[in-house]
Amino acid sequence: MPTGDNSMRTALKAPKPNSSNSSPVHVTVLGTGDAFCSGGRHQSGYLIDTGRKRFLLEAGPAILATLKTHRIHADSLDAIVISHLHGDHFAGLPFLFLEFMYERPLKRQLVIAGPPRLEQRTWALMRTMYPGFDLAQIVGKLKFVTLRPGETQRIAGARVSAIRSPHTNPDLSLSVKVDLGDAKVVFSGDTGWNEDLVDFSAGADLMICECTYYESSQFQFHINYPELRRNRERFKVGRLILTHVGREVIERAPDIDMEIAFDGMKLDI
Repeated sequence: MPTGDNSMRTALKAPKPNSSNSSPVHVTVLGTGDAFCSGGRHQSGYLIDTGRKRFLLEAGPAILATLKTHRIHADSLDAIVISHLHGDHFAGLPFLFLEFMYERPLKRQLVIAGPPRLEQRTWALMRTMYPGFDLAQIVGKLKFVTLRPGETQRIAGARVSAIRSPHTNPDLSLSVKVDLGDAKVVFSGDTGWNEDLVDFSAGADLMICECTYYESSQFQFHINYPELRRNRERFKVGRLILTHVGREVIERAPDIDMEIAFDGMKLDI
């Protein structure tokens, strides 16, 4: 648990009651750090478990280790959703592929969804990291799906939609919504301030929102805390937690009156 954040305070908050008679959706926060692993936090990863399906949002470089820390078998995943093509968000995929090849072979198809060029960049990364490996045994078990802004895809029984986030150019970066029927989870991905995110997130049970900086405003491709605080009441969501936190946010955590996620945090929605 990172030193100096408000992890204990946030952990004690009661989860939002589930409005239906169905079992709650469990969310395990696997990694909440920025690209620099500030405060010793792992890079991005969030597991959504409905009891029937498992969705992984993001696959940072340490994703296999964090899954194993929580005793979650990689081959139990039904879908992986990637927001954009920066290494701290998708560079863990080759390690998952190794796991599928040698330790826990996939028994069913795994969907990997994300922005255009995700499939090409993933295979290029895999071949760079592990050249000469025979990938034929896993290629047929993986299905890559392209997510485009304004569109909705049916993935592993969920409706997954996206909008563009102002983070990368010319590559597309996405904010994504996973609509499970009984619960809706919105993930901002990495993004500068985006008015469209307010409407896109409306009605979500949980919003996982990046907050890399406390006050640095010269970087327009990440949200800072003052921007979020000014607009907090505009987000009509059941619960909002901050993630992808950088050094500034960790150091100023006692001054922040919004909920900060931490590695290993567990939520029911």
